[in-house]
Amino acid sequence: MATDILTMAYDDILAIVTSLGFPSFRAKQLYHWLNKGASFDEMNNLPKTFKEALAENGYFVDLPKIEKKLVSQIDGTVKLLYSLSDGQYIESVVMKYEHGNTICVSCQAGCRMGCKFCASTLRGLSRNLTPSEIIGQIFMAQRSIGERISNIVMMGIGEPLDNYDNVIKFLHAVNREEGLNIGYRHISLSTCGVVDGIKKLEKEMLPITLSISLHNIDTEGRKSIMPITNKWSVEELLSACAEYFKATGRRISFEYTLIADENDSIPQAEELARGLKRFLPGMPIHVNLIPLNDVSERSYKKSTAKNIEAFKNRLNGLGINATVRRRLGPDINASCGQLRLNAQEQ
Repeated sequence: MATDILTMAYDDILAIVTSLGFPSFRAKQLYHWLNKGASFDEMNNLPKTFKEALAENGYFVDLPKIEKKLVSQIDGTVKLLYSLSDGQYIESVVMKYEHGNTICVSCQAGCRMGCKFCASTLRGLSRNLTPSEIIGQIFMAQRSIGERISNIVMMGIGEPLDNYDNVIKFLHAVNREEGLNIGYRHISLSTCGVVDGIKKLEKEMLPITLSISLHNIDTEGRKSIMPITNKWSVEELLSACAEYFKATGRRISFEYTLIADENDSIPQAEELARGLKRFLPGMPIHVNLIPLNDVSERSYKKSTAKNIEAFKNRLNGLGINATVRRRLGPDINASCGQLRLNAQEQ
């Protein structure tokens, strides 16, 4: 059975090394290299016999390979297309801020959630990514830009809570002091509303930021753009959010993509404010308004700048903290999904 070892804890690595009959100091060397995101070939102080024994017993490191790199001439945003060992493609985006570099990573090759305005879900789900393939995006991106990445948003291709076990392994690995050492408070995980996943995540007690892709607070209206709502209503989703906040004390951010003539009217802003206050009393609420990224295969159009501003102002006037997400890398179409689609088709 093949076993991905890139994100394993030290005790597990030690057990593997000793079971193969090698001295324990080899475990420390191997662990050091793994936490640098190195392939077996790059581990130049490990004997060939040791690396061959690992491979022969099914242990592997599966780093993604950068196939294309686009750099915005406007703001320095970097978009990366990776190929995986089985021919699948994924994307990540590195965004540069004054406080450091943030990477948006993918957790699946494709997505089965079916959100109607999203490019990532157009061809459905091919498979889940391994922990190596998720963290490998960060290792490879750091090499590519020559700078440290200090913040992570899990908002790329795929639904993190639909690949729950591998995502949790990734979160623990990326936080390790001897590795990338990225604090949990510098990590944001976005879900379209997988309620049972939110309840499981609550029990992990990780001080990450949970973001909910909401986009409509009316259950029937949300069903038309987010099929997950057929399984869990908005009421069930927000009740899970209330329990999450009660257990963890961590503020939840709500993402709201503004789609022309779909969810961007002033009455809908008022309904959004009322609903969030009703279901989440006492919780500090932030709504991140996102102008829709046009997807050629979809018919939806983004709201006008005037409607976006009016929607934001109405929320703020009703006591809901709302901001408009600045679009980064507009000259390289930095939103996720399109590069992968083109590569898969070719």
